[in-house]
Amino acid sequence: MGETLLQTTVVGSYPQPDWLVDRQLLSKGVPRTRAKDMWRVPEPWLEQAQDDATLLAIRDMERAGIDVITDGEMRRESYSNRFATALEGIDDENPAEIVNRSGNRTPVPRIVGKIRRTGPVELRDMQFLRANTERLAKITLPGPFTMGQQVKDEYYKDAEAMCMDYAAAVNEEARELVKAGADVIQLDEPWLRNNPEEAKRYAVKAINRALEGITVPTVIHLCFGYAAVVTGLKPTGYSFLPQLSDTIAQQISIESAQPKLDLGVLKDLAPKKVMLGVIDLSDPAVETPETVAGRIRAGLKHVGPDKLLPAPDCGMKYLPRATAFGKLKALSEGAAIVRRELA
Repeated sequence: MGETLLQTTVVGSYPQPDWLVDRQLLSKGVPRTRAKDMWRVPEPWLEQAQDDATLLAIRDMERAGIDVITDGEMRRESYSNRFATALEGIDDENPAEIVNRSGNRTPVPRIVGKIRRTGPVELRDMQFLRANTERLAKITLPGPFTMGQQVKDEYYKDAEAMCMDYAAAVNEEARELVKAGADVIQLDEPWLRNNPEEAKRYAVKAINRALEGITVPTVIHLCFGYAAVVTGLKPTGYSFLPQLSDTIAQQISIESAQPKLDLGVLKDLAPKKVMLGVIDLSDPAVETPETVAGRIRAGLKHVGPDKLLPAPDCGMKYLPRATAFGKLKALSEGAAIVRRELA
């Protein structure tokens, strides 16, 4: 049998239970430094609690009918900070502050030495996921360009050199994750579109270094930010997209449902597979399967069914769990509707 057409997947995160994290603290932003006060469970029992939450996320994704699942990122305070702050050369204890584009001051790690990976960070996460599902399993890592945008560099004074060291660290981790049973490796690179001019200089080179020698399918995820954090109108196009056709990643993940993206941009990504966002995370209502099917059909006007993977726009961690589950079920059922039409 061939590969399932319109294979459904998730971007990465799933809602963490209220007994695990303080969701009021979680709602204040996406931390760059560690945010250990977010956890409700004391340290001696935290890993066990995270394991239990991970099992809940896995079972929800399986029950919803998702084809390629993750661990829900239950052990993370944000998509990036757990890996990014675990590397040598990073001072997370004495953070700097930067002013973001919204004018808010954000604590960020300082780069005080050469960036190196000194040991596994997400290896046990992948081993736990692999041991607890027979579904195809994906694990995500923050991309080198994005990590380079979330720090204060006090060592390199050369953004490209810094990002290439990040890329080497990501590559070492990704190789171990494949050995642990990862079926798909995804790099989250939302900052590509925030700084497209700098991205054009070296982002593709850094991404290719991060994915060098990875033998399973690889994904680059782009988005305009979490719907719960980035409110208001989003752009209807990406400022850094055609360039990703030059990466060695086989799949590009893009947010489409909330910003109502002009899907004509998909032609820029040929011959990549496209993880297309067809679930709007800004809408508290759960989509009907037919609504999802309509968004998938719109994508199929530009991409063949063998190259389209329906997904949510972004990570789901800021949603109520019941809403997230309902949206995933609609995703699965909507894809099934279109598969039947293609049969």
